[in-house]
Amino acid sequence: MISRENFAGWYRHRLLWVAVILLAVSAGTVVLLNRADPETEPADLQAQIVARMRTTLEQADPGQHNHAGHSAQPGATTEKPPVICGIRVYGYEPADATALADVQKVYGFHLCGVAEQKRPWDVAVKLAGPLIMDMSTNPPGIQVVEATADVRFVDRLREMFPAKYATVAQEEALTPAEMADQRRRYDAAAGL
Repeated sequence: MISRENFAGWYRHRLLWVAVILLAVSAGTVVLLNRADPETEPADLQAQIVARMRTTLEQADPGQHNHAGHSAQPGATTEKPPVICGIRVYGYEPADATALADVQKVYGFHLCGVAEQKRPWDVAVKLAGPLIMDMSTNPPGIQVVEATADVRFVDRLREMFPAKYATVAQEEALTPAEMADQRRRYDAAAGL
């Protein structure tokens, strides 16, 4: 039979271990919650690439990805209106990359709207099309696919993109969810 003193010591020892375990679990929960902060980098590589492409395009001067010759309308203010982009990634190189730092080139699609105040999406200046982003430079380089006087758009696309991504680029743009997210962000930036 266990004496009262031995039982009390054993019980205190168990309570101490329970307290240590609870403290460790609480600390782990705080770390996980802090990592869930939307301002931190997304966990999966595809989401990281989309975030980097969106940030790059939205911070770039529209002329850097303005392959259609459009520009924002002159307004009463000299402040440049924000550019809001939807991104679709078709693929990247090297294809076996597991970290954003390892990605050299990204093949994708962009649809950006220049969010001038109170200008609805339907009449906004838009920049759109397949693009290649060179992730090996800082800031990343932007190369859009555009037709020339001598080369049709589809031929230029096939020339610039690997075949597997060129085929997808001819068939797909933004998904409905990506488009809805972009429109929501555009309306907020345009004050609508």
